[in-house]
Amino acid sequence: MIPKHIPLRSQELFDLAVRHSSACADPVHESYERLEFFGDSVLGLVIAQYLYEHHPDWDQGMLSKAKSSVVQEGPLAETAERLGLDQHIRLSPSEVAFGGKKRPSVLADVLEAIIGAVYLESGIEVARWFVLEQLHPFLMRVQTGDVSPNDHKSKLQELAQANWRKTPTYRITGETGVAHNKKFHVEVLFDDEVMGDGYGRSKKEAEQAAAHAAVEMIERALRMRETARHPFDE
Repeated sequence: MIPKHIPLRSQELFDLAVRHSSACADPVHESYERLEFFGDSVLGLVIAQYLYEHHPDWDQGMLSKAKSSVVQEGPLAETAERLGLDQHIRLSPSEVAFGGKKRPSVLADVLEAIIGAVYLESGIEVARWFVLEQLHPFLMRVQTGDVSPNDHKSKLQELAQANWRKTPTYRITGETGVAHNKKFHVEVLFDDEVMGDGYGRSKKEAEQAAAHAAVEMIERALRMRETARHPFDE
């Protein structure tokens, strides 16, 4: 049964869009991977066009950050779960046992596959309506200028350049788990000094976590320095 908020009529297309490669013998033709590839491009086009048309005063850099903020894994996974797609994803028993139906990367991939399926069945206008309708909250968030709320690496880069004119580096210090359920440990460094560390299911996720820890530490230090300079200010 196709969830009511997804504008698809073809059960066959829907089943393909929610079938993980672990649940089929022929991943190329029986999993969502090709649909996900196609849907990713449709999604990027729709969001890029929306931002271009609605923010004529934004330069290329601002548009790029806003687009990345909307189409990143977090918003897509949240949207997929809100649509109830986690209840329909088909995975191997081992993937299910390791929490695959709630894994953000899988949820995001499935949403992109659904977008690709909607386009193939009904064309760009229906696909555009679906994307803009479902990602509306995230588009409204970037409209305020908060174009990278979860991009801690960019925030750390800006802080580092503004205060010390240095560029942080990232180092993977640990990797645990089996192939389909890995966990990475990453440290972020300034001149070989560790400024933060974090864990994640992917290297990118772990780097973001490490950057987040470093940003919080730096902002605390800057606040303390400011307080020390003006101890009697309210």
